[in-house]
Amino acid sequence: MANVSVQGVWKTYAGQPVLERLNLEVPSGQFCAILGASGCGKSTFLRLLMSQERPSRGRITLDGAPLPEDPGPDRGIVFQKYSVFPHLTALANVVVGLEFAAAPLTGRLFGRARRRAEMEAAQVLAAVGLDGAHGKYPAELSGGMQQRLAIAQALVRKPRVLLLDEPFGALDPGTRAQMHALITRLWQETGMTVFMVTHDLREGFALSTRVLVFDKVRHDPQAPEAYGATITYDLPLLRKAPPPALAGAVGAQEEQRS
Repeated sequence: MANVSVQGVWKTYAGQPVLERLNLEVPSGQFCAILGASGCGKSTFLRLLMSQERPSRGRITLDGAPLPEDPGPDRGIVFQKYSVFPHLTALANVVVGLEFAAAPLTGRLFGRARRRAEMEAAQVLAAVGLDGAHGKYPAELSGGMQQRLAIAQALVRKPRVLLLDEPFGALDPGTRAQMHALITRLWQETGMTVFMVTHDLREGFALSTRVLVFDKVRHDPQAPEAYGATITYDLPLLRKAPPPALAGAVGAQEEQRS
């Protein structure tokens, strides 16, 4: 399960609010698109969910427990800029996440443990359509393939929540359509809870089960930074989240493969 609860959250910097009065209940398996003008705190909200930032007021819980103070494997994130290591092959880029999980001090696995990690990474690369790119470096991959690799990095630790910060904004229309199909399939197969920041209205409404619009409802012309943004529209869509039974079955298959 990955139920996310946001209760009376504010975020301020140097006394100036960026986000204020956020209240949100997101059941497990929903796909939430986050829309709004530039500078209204959308990416800040993702950082709060990732524990890269802490709320100035209020709290965020995951399945009833407060979010850990640091980012963890229960939440994966993909940025617009490809967050891959240029000096590592595609396979090594995915393996490194498993290495740091199993050997946080050295960041290295050897022997049987290394082979097992490589097999698990290869399965994830196949899932995102990079089965034939194990030995290639990021510079040898197209933009869409690099973004697939970034998604594989986020998925290899089997997160319960996936955070997407404009992940397809730098892609051409054809590649973006392919990525839409990929992320939809992965969401349906895993049952993850997804939060995706986007500036593309069509993208947000096409992919999600719920649209959250961030905006400032309070304005002071004499002090434009006096108030933060909040959720002004919360629009449920007809698209359904994957059934819990499906998510559980996929999770069991993943455990058997690992």
